[in-house]
Amino acid sequence: MSELERVIIGSDHGAFLLKEKLRAFIAESGIDVEDAGTYSDASVSYVDYAKKVAGAVSSGKFKKGILLCGTGLGMSMAANRFPGVRAALCSDLFSARMSREHNDSNILVIGGRVTGDILAIEIVKVWLETPFEGGRHLKRIQSIEDILK
Repeated sequence: MSELERVIIGSDHGAFLLKEKLRAFIAESGIDVEDAGTYSDASVSYVDYAKKVAGAVSSGKFKKGILLCGTGLGMSMAANRFPGVRAALCSDLFSARMSREHNDSNILVIGGRVTGDILAIEIVKVWLETPFEGGRHLKRIQSIEDILK
């Protein structure tokens, strides 16, 4: 990883095993990772973990977060309700890169039941390493923020 930073990660039961693998990968890459749960594969509500991660990013405690659930759909819907959060559901490397370059996504969402472990690790790697381009894209990001005003 090119930039050391702190990342918060959370999942529901549907992606618990993938979260554990991604958490280990991130930590091994030298990035401080906070685990917001869940801590087992027992059934839980994805909303609770979306609130923890998106709340921490929205408040500025963390610059980036990662959320996982079975499909990633519920987590992305819940996370994008928080001011300043730009959660991107990514299932391929191009989307992960573009979500950072053009959209300055600050939460990566992955579906644990639809994305394999190896691809998920590569998606996280690309997402963490890709900077926001700024420029013409910054004005668009500001326009998104204006929607909530």
